[in-house]
Amino acid sequence: MNRAAVESFVAAVGALTSGPVKAGRRSWRARRRSALCGVLFAGCAAATATWASEWPNWRGPDRNGYSAHTGLPLKWSHDGETERNIVWKLPLPDRSGSTPIIVGKRLFLNVAEGDDLFLWLVDADSGEVVWRRKVAGGNRFQRKHNMSSPSPVTDGERVWVLTGTGVLQAWDFEGNQLWARELERDYGAFGLNHGYGSSALLWRNVLFVPVLHGMKTDDPSYLLAIDADSGETIWRQERPTNARMESPDAYITPALVESGDGHVLVLNGGDVATGHDPGSGRELWRVEGFNPRDSPMYRVVASPVAAGDLVFVPTRVSPMKALRLGDGGDPEILWETDRGPDVPTPATDGETLYLLRDNGLLSRLDAATGAPVWESRRLAPGTYSASLLVADGKVYATNEDGVTTVVRDGPEFEILSRNEVEGFTLSSLGVAPGRLYLRTASFLYCIAEPGG
Repeated sequence: MNRAAVESFVAAVGALTSGPVKAGRRSWRARRRSALCGVLFAGCAAATATWASEWPNWRGPDRNGYSAHTGLPLKWSHDGETERNIVWKLPLPDRSGSTPIIVGKRLFLNVAEGDDLFLWLVDADSGEVVWRRKVAGGNRFQRKHNMSSPSPVTDGERVWVLTGTGVLQAWDFEGNQLWARELERDYGAFGLNHGYGSSALLWRNVLFVPVLHGMKTDDPSYLLAIDADSGETIWRQERPTNARMESPDAYITPALVESGDGHVLVLNGGDVATGHDPGSGRELWRVEGFNPRDSPMYRVVASPVAAGDLVFVPTRVSPMKALRLGDGGDPEILWETDRGPDVPTPATDGETLYLLRDNGLLSRLDAATGAPVWESRRLAPGTYSASLLVADGKVYATNEDGVTTVVRDGPEFEILSRNEVEGFTLSSLGVAPGRLYLRTASFLYCIAEPGG
């Protein structure tokens, strides 16, 4: 059963057994446990558990940076001559901000190689390339990254790949192309100062693709909904903004947030956060105040992250706002902080929120109140662009030099290890049972403790 089928099953059975889920103060974990209990949910729970072992998109199955995997490695290294807990390493031709996507024994990569962009299928056990397919030409280096930065997404049967040049394609697992689109040809060139880097969000067989830009174009920003089967556009919603110069640019992936008995797509960028109806794209609400000094250079990189009806919305450091969505109308602003992230997206399970700043300062907050459990604790020196992973009682934070600091996931700050590999690193970690997949400009590493 793929992800879309699981979600449809949950929605249908939930409607039959308990009626609409209303947003309230009850914790997201408690509501999730309640929704999955009972004999009627046995089949769905099994399918959901199977899907939870996969890493189908950037930030994992719940799109929040958390993983239920256990037995993950604590220590590893590769210094060019010696290795520790490296199961295999696959040489790569160039850097990428794209996350490795894992489903079963298959691992998908968006890869830049010279002027061209490829989709690779890699055997997750051996590290051997099973097939590679050219997706597009026109690759270029733009500021820190290239046109391979968007992460692929899979439903367990097909994989969709998006490039920074606006090429969007669907492939089956045998390497057969199912359909192809060129979004720049259809809707105009992407006009972001640092090059397009958003990943698509897949939900209920629809791909949601944001194009939030303005620095190098006068065209409006917009959000697309694309049928995952056919590649046809379902709707295109323009997203107006008064932001100026570089401030309209956003490199984000939307968050899917519970709201009453439905869901809302939340986007940040262009000095505002907006909520959209997934069925039509219609803007439901708008929260302002994300660029309090009207800076012309307030581009946004970190994405909104959600758990249940809570969504945490970054901007360029200050302010980050915590919102709670209700049955309608504007969301409730629970709290805000002037110590938000710039590039790394936060991680949350709805009770705890981890924030990582570019300079390696890590904080743990109470998600509902914003109260710090501990804050601004120093990790390994360096610049941090990859987003956080929280799993197996650990918090993993990787800097651009390939150094991953592992911190205990708990109320007391404790560094458990610091691990170094070769290569410039922008990509967030991928996860599989007992294994981590770390991508640098030099290698894709499969990391595991002995027996993992």
